[in-house]
Amino acid sequence: MVKDEIRKITSKYIHNISTTYKSGQSTAIQAVNHSLIKTYWEIGQHIVEFEQSGTTYATYGTGLLKTISKDLKYINSKGFSVSNLQRMRQFYIEYPNYATLSHNLNWSHIIEFLKIDDPLERSFYEQQAALEKWSVRELARQKKSGLFLRTKVSDTSEVSDT
Repeated sequence: MVKDEIRKITSKYIHNISTTYKSGQSTAIQAVNHSLIKTYWEIGQHIVEFEQSGTTYATYGTGLLKTISKDLKYINSKGFSVSNLQRMRQFYIEYPNYATLSHNLNWSHIIEFLKIDDPLERSFYEQQAALEKWSVRELARQKKSGLFLRTKVSDTSEVSDT
């Protein structure tokens, strides 16, 4: 009888400690994601300002990006492929205020958003992914299934029915 009571009390404390740990872990992961996203945005800003002198397109091609990639890989080892640098540049251009993105989204979500040309469609998926807490895999699945177009068609038919 006493052992059962002790076990219940211990179980409660173990549960509380575990919950506290998981909450802290989640907060740390979100902080790291937010910091990485900010860092990638700032790298994109450096590239646009240096390579492109603040314009949307460089006037002399991507030769400099290749050089930057090579030098950054030498200094930092990985994470600076030409394609990653292009995505960071695109991120800066497409999101002049990165802070408006949900803190629940990570870099892989943003890469999926950057693949969408239509700003309205991109905004739709950003909002849905944050609201529904979609994984990157779920986001890609919803994009592939054409959720935006189906929702747009549904909204249009409701308006025309009235």
